[in-house]
Amino acid sequence: MVNCWRCVAVVFGVVAAVASNELTGEAFEEDLLVKPLPDGKVLSKFTFKTLLKRATPRRPSRPGLDDDEHDWQLTEDSAQHYTLFPLALGRVIREYAVDELHLSLNAGHWQYERWGMPEEPNVGTGAELWAWLAEEDPTTLDARWSSVRNALAGLFCATLGTMDEWRTTSPALTYPPEGGLPAWNATHHLRHATLPSEHVCTENLTPFRKLLPCKSRSGIATLLDPHHLFDGNWHGLGVHVRWIPEEGIEVRLTAQVVSDLFRTLSTDKRDWSFQTLFGRTIEKACPVAGRSTVRVALPTHEPYQIHPEPTLVKDNLAIYEVAQGPVPLDVDMKWPMPQNWRPSNNASHPLSIRRALRGFSQERGQLSIVIKNELPSEVRLRYLETLPWFVQMYLHTMRIESNGGLQNDLLSDISYIPTIPHSRPTTFQATLTLPASSTTEITFDVTKAFLRYTEHLPDAQRGWDLPPAVFVPLDADPGVLPPTRIYTPILLVDLATPDFSMPYNVIILSCSLIAFLFGSTFNLLTRKFVVIRLDQAR
Repeated sequence: MVNCWRCVAVVFGVVAAVASNELTGEAFEEDLLVKPLPDGKVLSKFTFKTLLKRATPRRPSRPGLDDDEHDWQLTEDSAQHYTLFPLALGRVIREYAVDELHLSLNAGHWQYERWGMPEEPNVGTGAELWAWLAEEDPTTLDARWSSVRNALAGLFCATLGTMDEWRTTSPALTYPPEGGLPAWNATHHLRHATLPSEHVCTENLTPFRKLLPCKSRSGIATLLDPHHLFDGNWHGLGVHVRWIPEEGIEVRLTAQVVSDLFRTLSTDKRDWSFQTLFGRTIEKACPVAGRSTVRVALPTHEPYQIHPEPTLVKDNLAIYEVAQGPVPLDVDMKWPMPQNWRPSNNASHPLSIRRALRGFSQERGQLSIVIKNELPSEVRLRYLETLPWFVQMYLHTMRIESNGGLQNDLLSDISYIPTIPHSRPTTFQATLTLPASSTTEITFDVTKAFLRYTEHLPDAQRGWDLPPAVFVPLDADPGVLPPTRIYTPILLVDLATPDFSMPYNVIILSCSLIAFLFGSTFNLLTRKFVVIRLDQAR
């Protein structure tokens, strides 16, 4: 009888949730894309979308209601009674009036030459946070930005609170809004910050899964196993909030991982399945998901076997509807074993970018960016370079060489904001024109500052991580070179570091001297000296 009542309660809860979704105007969809890469590795991308319909961002100057505007707080969101929309994230967005928000936490380096363009463009190493905020009161803009960082740091158990003015920039040309911005009588500003030394671990994945309506109990999210996710050659988490006019506020949660089965399984086969990739299978669908889809990219020029049979094959993708497919769902793909198969060495990206910091001195150096264009046509790129204040870049030392010749005219539309010591980083934006089938090198002279001893990191001997440079293709063929951001690897700079062991040496020496002096003085003051004659002692 007790089990029957529990079943009735579960069914009633599901029916009530679905009915509430229809009344409040919330929608949830989940998708998994599995894509074999040219070098034999496998890319898995999880996407979870939640839409709060008919909602708009809140104006920053009005925390209460307004009779003239139909904004977020005028609808059922006024009490923030969400059914599917993540309440913890919704509070942050509404409290600090965020128009658009993007957060990514990645580990490893995305190899464009081997893997091509990523499915999710935010693949910079470490943590990256950028948001669009409306400014009606200039004094509150930076305060709201600081509050957003601290709130997200507590929500995702990350050190985002350290993204202070040292790392905050406003490169609006490189990071345009992905959604719409409300047409208020206010100016919208971008705030962007990176933390390349941030690591991604289970402490970040746990609050990430709690933002999902079904958590990790059902649906595609059950495959997010931390042991397999963090064992990939590259993995990352993403949180994206944007406003879509005429639709509402959309929250998109993403997770990506590049799995290397050759290493983890010690095999020379490319065969994979959900069990080998994630260590799990999809036992049941998420009951509140309007759409739950698994897509598998199919090979084009070689035979393969896939099991079970997909629900639909479209655009060279095998599509499985989780709610309609077999339970449990374990997609298995196999290739007939060719004895001569080797990972492809052909470049999957027409641009090859290398970035290095030259020089062995702890005072001066040279920043070098080498870009190789494989295309037979000219390519224009938006180039962004942000450096912390302790690495000063000198614009007048810029030198551009293409195919061995000096061509300083390849850079145009230059925007340069110099650094302020202990306060503001350097922001350099420009438009770079790459000749067809060329190799272009850009160099800048840099100097390294001497930090105060209180400004060093706990692992000061390791050095400092520099944020990656960002390139965005302009006016290129989207089929060949999509207009998405390209991130370079991060750099490690060696600064002059004091000997932090000296305070301990001074303490030890001082304590030894004090102990010796005090002990001798105390011995002389308390000991009683008595003269003993040797003949009487006998």
